[in-house]
Amino acid sequence: MRRPIVGIIGNNTLLNDEYPVHTGGLMNSMAVAQVAGCMPVVIPPDPRLVTVAELLELFDGFVLTGGRPNVHPEEYGEPATEAHGAFDRSRDAITLPLVRACVNRGQPFFGICRGFQEVNVAMGGALHPEIRELPGRMNHRMPPDGTLEEKFALRHTVRFSENGPFRKLLGATEVMTNTLHGQGIKTPGNNIVIDGWAPDGTPEAIYVEGAPGFTLSVQWHPEYNAANDPVSRPLFEAFGEAVHQWATSSGTGKTVRIA
Repeated sequence: MRRPIVGIIGNNTLLNDEYPVHTGGLMNSMAVAQVAGCMPVVIPPDPRLVTVAELLELFDGFVLTGGRPNVHPEEYGEPATEAHGAFDRSRDAITLPLVRACVNRGQPFFGICRGFQEVNVAMGGALHPEIRELPGRMNHRMPPDGTLEEKFALRHTVRFSENGPFRKLLGATEVMTNTLHGQGIKTPGNNIVIDGWAPDGTPEAIYVEGAPGFTLSVQWHPEYNAANDPVSRPLFEAFGEAVHQWATSSGTGKTVRIA
């Protein structure tokens, strides 16, 4: 049997606050391998090491993961402030053009948290630096204390539009999700359709209208407990199906033979 290859966008991290490493969460790899049925490979997010053209040819699909640094506001025409937090310009340099190329090619990607925000910025949208400071908004950030299970616990509902792809895929107009983010969409990008909202109106689910491939992206973290969660599993299964279709139908799809 063969598995298509999914590139998981990594993060630039300091191990023990001094040794630079490229990291990828185990949850993402497990969701890709066990639920999407694909081969997970972590991509070093650095244009000195990889090019978008190479990634498009090597991988069949991409997971745009979460990450502590935020997209630099210069990418959407705003100056950086203390509220914008930390940045990763190397990752910006890879993910933003990668999103646009995938949209044009129909190559599937799944955006998660920061990845959700990257999709919006790549398509010309803007972000709020700190949504909890907006009138009427709740605090969507990860709880500072508690176990991993407590931090990733389901915390609020997301309401989908009646006739959108999320409603059709999940079979419900409202689901429970976790929430671990500080920023959020201020202005939707070109062809970005907001298809799901938190109770306070924060956009939580989007897709790129008119794109020929899979572009569903979410602000929460479906990689946590993806194999068992009734919302997360269908999302990764649908992404995996799209990646398998790309691998078998495109001339560029690469596969790995499993003994």
